[in-house]
Amino acid sequence: MDKRKIILSILGILLIVLAIFGAKAIIDSNVQEVPPPRKTVKNVFVTHVKNRTVPIVIPANGNVTALRKLELFSEVQGIFQSSSKNFRPGQEYSRGQVLLNINSQEYYAGVLSAKSELYNTITSIMPDLRMDYPEAFEKWQAYLTNFDVNRTTPPLPEMDTEKEKYFITGRGIVSAYYEIKNLEERLSKFTIRAPFNGVLTEAAVNPGTLVRPGQKLGEFIDPSVYELEVAVPKRFTDLLKVGEDVSLQNLEKTKTYNGTVSRINARVDRQSQTIQVFIKLSDPDIREGMYLEAKLDARDEENAIEIPRELLIDRSKVYVVRDSVLALQEVNPVYFASKSVVIKGLEDGTKLISAPVPGAYPGQIVQIQQEDTTKTL
Repeated sequence: MDKRKIILSILGILLIVLAIFGAKAIIDSNVQEVPPPRKTVKNVFVTHVKNRTVPIVIPANGNVTALRKLELFSEVQGIFQSSSKNFRPGQEYSRGQVLLNINSQEYYAGVLSAKSELYNTITSIMPDLRMDYPEAFEKWQAYLTNFDVNRTTPPLPEMDTEKEKYFITGRGIVSAYYEIKNLEERLSKFTIRAPFNGVLTEAAVNPGTLVRPGQKLGEFIDPSVYELEVAVPKRFTDLLKVGEDVSLQNLEKTKTYNGTVSRINARVDRQSQTIQVFIKLSDPDIREGMYLEAKLDARDEENAIEIPRELLIDRSKVYVVRDSVLALQEVNPVYFASKSVVIKGLEDGTKLISAPVPGAYPGQIVQIQQEDTTKTL
């Protein structure tokens, strides 16, 4: 009985050992060999660097406004009676033509009454002038002869002596004269004339409308000369000069215009740190309110190149190829544009990566796919 237990124990141990070795063999048979890592060689595009003089062009934009613009306001009250033409936006007027004529009959009657009173007052002193100041009688008589209440009141005759001046002033003639001139000046405000050849761009009233003092009536511009206001960074304003030519484009980039820097503001905007620059331009295709983009020539940067902004790494480095290996080269960016950057610090002939390389790192082995020796940056 003891021998049987011993034999069974030995057989059990043997079975366990065989199971362990069998399991190990099965595991070892399923292990796949890992191949050695392969070095990937990326294809890159390069361009040979050739330093040159790069013009720094400052982009700016804004809306065009007429250089001569007149906002029409009323200083008097009355009914909008008539205009020399149809008072509508887009209507052209020549210099001197009536833009608005406000009914002034009631006010005009008051002016005539004041003129008649002045005439009567002067007439009443004529006998005294003949007796006391015979030397002044003739000129005042001539003044009355030429006096017409329907015309602008002529200036009073010159008073040669102090006695004559005291006499005329004491009768209230001088004060009455200046009161009439004030009335005549206000009467002229009932008619608004075009101060220059232009176009009506806004009309806020129609014939028959009651016009009140201070009411806006419309807007009148000269369409021959326009101005574009742009904001330029402060660091470039010392490089801009009045009279400098400027190239401008419309929003669709389909039309180019020529302008000239006409004015430069002396004050810097505190928030944006920019300065207003005004560009004068004249073109029959330009309209009030058009959006234009201007390109201002600021300065020329020597021994530099211009590259796309996506090629710049950490704002101060670029990738170059040296012996089929990528390397980071320190550069000096001197001007950032919206899509490009002007840099300095690369030697002529350097093989500069001309297209971004995904996953690039210094020391990576690359193969030049395209090496254009004729095209340089």
